[in-house]
Amino acid sequence: MQGEGVYAGTPSVFLRTYYCNLTCAWCDTKYTWLDQSNAQAGIHYQKMNVREVLEKLTDYGCRHLVVTGGEPLLHQHILSSLFSGLKRLDFFIEVETNGTVVPSVEMVGLVDCFNVSPKISNSLVQKTVRIRRTAVKAFVRSGKAWFKFVICEPNDIVEVEELISAYNLPRERVLLMPEGTDAETVSARGRWLVEICKQRSFRFAPRLHILLFGNRRGT
Repeated sequence: MQGEGVYAGTPSVFLRTYYCNLTCAWCDTKYTWLDQSNAQAGIHYQKMNVREVLEKLTDYGCRHLVVTGGEPLLHQHILSSLFSGLKRLDFFIEVETNGTVVPSVEMVGLVDCFNVSPKISNSLVQKTVRIRRTAVKAFVRSGKAWFKFVICEPNDIVEVEELISAYNLPRERVLLMPEGTDAETVSARGRWLVEICKQRSFRFAPRLHILLFGNRRGT
């Protein structure tokens, strides 16, 4: 089940890609980062070709796909081939991205929803690395993007507002999500964050998988 974003609560099948071009301080999937010296094939990840992934996904009997990472758009030339096959099977395709990689024209045509999560300074990633103007503008133009921000403190909203103004992000497509890898933290931050969402006309984004199952892989 999708735990985040505008489709939170939707029964979904997930495909996680490896490698990311960012190193956010609070990342809960650091095992997908570029340094995989300790990762073992078949244990931490599986090497599969497009045909094998297609067959695996169709076995679940669920037609709502969430592609996450890592950063999926680092592999969009391969994913385009996979998505073409999935669309012929009537899949709905969500792609979760950090918004730093420009989506190809083909990718925009195949994806139903981009969950774009631009990183702010609480990620401890240099701004010139985490915010790429050309990419953000491309997602806005696509008309298929929702913009989700990870919030740690009330003052984080200042940066969100600055990015909305700088890139003309549609406010009705902005979601604020409390950072946290345990239910207690997510709930505590969520209580004050939901009030900010009401005041500023943002959507509140839960972390259902954390609230229901905790920080466990495969949930």
